[in-house]
Amino acid sequence: MSSLVIYFSRNGENYFGGELKNIEKGNTEVIAEYIQELDDADLFKVETVIDYPEDYMECIDVAKKEQMVAARPKIKQTLESIDAYDTIYIGFPNWWGTLPMAMFTQLEQLDFTGKTVKPFVTHEGSGFGTSQKDLDKLCKGAEIKRGLSIPGANVASAKDTVEAWIKE
Repeated sequence: MSSLVIYFSRNGENYFGGELKNIEKGNTEVIAEYIQELDDADLFKVETVIDYPEDYMECIDVAKKEQMVAARPKIKQTLESIDAYDTIYIGFPNWWGTLPMAMFTQLEQLDFTGKTVKPFVTHEGSGFGTSQKDLDKLCKGAEIKRGLSIPGANVASAKDTVEAWIKE
């Protein structure tokens, strides 16, 4: 049984534990790497051709505008197939209540029929928002398991939580 983590993550200025902080590695990427280590999963990072602004407030403004027009930002590399995997972990920060639009760009191109999907989200209090409904549409034909929701400020100490969730 093989696993893949498809994720989007952003470093730089982030809202973190109630304040703006510069982080070297995005919160979602930290969790993705825990999953890679604990479940021997492959990683696929969704990266946009045009980087989001480093400034947090500018970034969330761009993200909001993308969502309002249902944008599908161009991504640097497209994962063509997930046929080789049984379990697909999908990770993302909660941006305006759902997945960043770049995740839609990638996930809409994949066939999830017969796959097990385990979503995880990093956030600062908003949990999954409405992303579960979007995942239901994006991952048609998959069995979507209970997701894992981790506040960004807690990612550094979340490895045990991630391990317990993987084993469910």
